[in-house]
Amino acid sequence: MDDHRLKVFCIVAETKSFSKASEIIHLTQPAVSLQIQALEEIYDTKLFDRSSSTVSLTPAGEILYAYAKQILSLYAQAEKEIANLTGLIKGSIRIGASTTIANYLLPSVISDFKKINKKVRVHLLIGNTKRIVDHLNNGIINFGLVEGDVSKYKLKIEKVLKDELVVIVPADHPLSNRKNISVKELLNEPFILREEGSGTRQVIEKYLATFGIAISDLNITAILGGTEAIKEAVEDGTGISIVSKWAVRREVSRGTLKMLPLKEERLTRDFSLIHKNPVFNAAAIEFLEFLKKYEYEKLFNRSR
Repeated sequence: MDDHRLKVFCIVAETKSFSKASEIIHLTQPAVSLQIQALEEIYDTKLFDRSSSTVSLTPAGEILYAYAKQILSLYAQAEKEIANLTGLIKGSIRIGASTTIANYLLPSVISDFKKINKKVRVHLLIGNTKRIVDHLNNGIINFGLVEGDVSKYKLKIEKVLKDELVVIVPADHPLSNRKNISVKELLNEPFILREEGSGTRQVIEKYLATFGIAISDLNITAILGGTEAIKEAVEDGTGISIVSKWAVRREVSRGTLKMLPLKEERLTRDFSLIHKNPVFNAAAIEFLEFLKKYEYEKLFNRSR
């Protein structure tokens, strides 16, 4: 339950584009324009300035936008409370997630969520952190889940889970029986690295620098553009590498790879929830609560 015209109005205001709004809400651009025109007729004033290359709110539009967000928030809260009473959660959620989270965590989370919320539709968009932030700013997704430091973006940020990056070696590697590995020992092994610009690579570079080690000091045998390619190359004996522990839980369970924490100091990063002035429906609120309470460690047991 909500006022569809107000929702359309808010999306146009946030994306500053009638065409982007039409893509997000799956209406034709003329249909979006008609929704805005209907509101302008009700208030007998222009809500958007269309004279420039971008669409911007008029002073009257600014006032309506502030109240519209409150109204939609109240609709969402009413929907949430009624859903709690009836036990029926429905609606759709648009999530954006960076690669590690999208590929290795969210499929299980979404599957478990759907088992108890069968009428909720979940749409997942995958991309690097910058792309997810762009989707959020353009109103394409309700919220995002990203890895690493996102403090430079003007968004609401909530830490959801701590990720640990670990060294991975083949099961038959001389180091495979070790409980951990020293940073200095990395210099003695052929090393497989992520491509330049990768968030994982940036975290690794920053970590090694604290021990006076540059990327050029490593014996790099390959630079690959994805975690799946790296795992396969490590299994084939091309070298060792560093990846998220979540990415190798199945290989470790099957016994094809071994993961070794770094001895001196654990290499960690945050998985964070990002959003901006959200107006969430009952389905999104329910999913966020489920996400924050989820027992992620049980996924390792599930892989066995």
